[in-house]
Amino acid sequence: MADASCGEAAMNFDFSEQEEEFRKEVRHWLETNLPDDLRGRAFASSRADRDEVRRLRAWQKTMHAAGYVGMDWPREFGGRGASIVEMVILYQEMARAESPQFVNRGGISMLGPTLMKHGTPAQQRRFLPKILTAEELWCQGFSEPNAGSDLANLQTRAEHDDGHFVVNGQKVWTSMAHVADWCFLLVRTSPEAPKHKSISFLLVDMKTPGITVRPLRQITGEAEFNEVFFDNVRVPSEHLVGRLDEGWSVAITTLAYERDLLTFIRHISLRNALHRLVRLVQQQKKSADPIVRQKVASLWTSEQALQLNGYRSLTNILRGGAPGPEGSTSKLFWSQVDQDLAQTATEVIGPYSQIAPGSPWAPDDGQWEFYELLARASGIRAGTSEILRNIHRGDDRRLGEVARRGPGRRQRERRRRHRRRPRVLLGRRRGTHAAG
Repeated sequence: MADASCGEAAMNFDFSEQEEEFRKEVRHWLETNLPDDLRGRAFASSRADRDEVRRLRAWQKTMHAAGYVGMDWPREFGGRGASIVEMVILYQEMARAESPQFVNRGGISMLGPTLMKHGTPAQQRRFLPKILTAEELWCQGFSEPNAGSDLANLQTRAEHDDGHFVVNGQKVWTSMAHVADWCFLLVRTSPEAPKHKSISFLLVDMKTPGITVRPLRQITGEAEFNEVFFDNVRVPSEHLVGRLDEGWSVAITTLAYERDLLTFIRHISLRNALHRLVRLVQQQKKSADPIVRQKVASLWTSEQALQLNGYRSLTNILRGGAPGPEGSTSKLFWSQVDQDLAQTATEVIGPYSQIAPGSPWAPDDGQWEFYELLARASGIRAGTSEILRNIHRGDDRRLGEVARRGPGRRQRERRRRHRRRPRVLLGRRRGTHAAG
């Protein structure tokens, strides 16, 4: 699909015969190997529960043994050199089978590619294999109380001392810090330098003395996010990724991989929830209700739009283009559609939608209650809707400035010639008519 040989505006929506064979292979493997107790966990699974994380570790290890984890990694790093199209097919089939996502996806899709590009050979040998097998889970230590959207404003300090970095500071909204073995951490190493040129990228063992993890209770009642405090934490110098004070460029690589991944996963996760909503409508015997049908049709149309936007990004990548605005546009649109889907499910179920998991009266074992509460955060996580709208407004203003400046010299000259030509022809016509 998305053949790079097509014309500038063309896009092939068909998968190749080889890609369809790969789809059949993945589908058959998932149907055969996905445990029943994990089926459906992609819809509202929790990474806050330690027992759940243990099961997800085992599942990722099983998928790794079959060659489905880190498929797009180069072979020399433990992958199979798969194409990005094959990665999209894998995620689609995992969603179709209602398989949970990889528990170590931050390590697989963010840190792994970062180490391949910026890490030393020793770091690559030490960390990459255990990322794939989920033997070591990773969390991301980026955001701080005063450094969220403006990440470069981070204040966590690291001072060099006798072959170590001594880290002091606080991180917040750190997913899975309570179960993670390691953390990839942004710290400020040269406070007097400009903020983008004084950041370093460290790999920190979460068992190091001086680290305190404090869970943050969510509206769902769970605590997947955490505050992490660093009090004189000593990190060996060999765990510096890239050069000292050049961690911002390393972080940009990490975030770019995150955006590329999320562009394709969003519509897949939404499709999974939408299929469950359709089954719910049928179970509630509301399939004939025209209002419900219209809302479900609108959600389906939105999901298709997200999928096509993902394919558009995929086409651009296959043609060697740089990441465009599709990722942020997709995130902004997905946030609204995700909340609309949760609201529609709540209206279909009625008061029973408020029953929490564990009650015999809860539809789908209370997963819709979990989903509706979690959807409130869709406009916050992975980039707030307000920030994304500001970015788009900035793009619109730049386009407006171009429009106000008007055409360039060559365009103005062409327009002048074009305006003169009709007047001459009109005069000739008039003269001919008068003479005749």
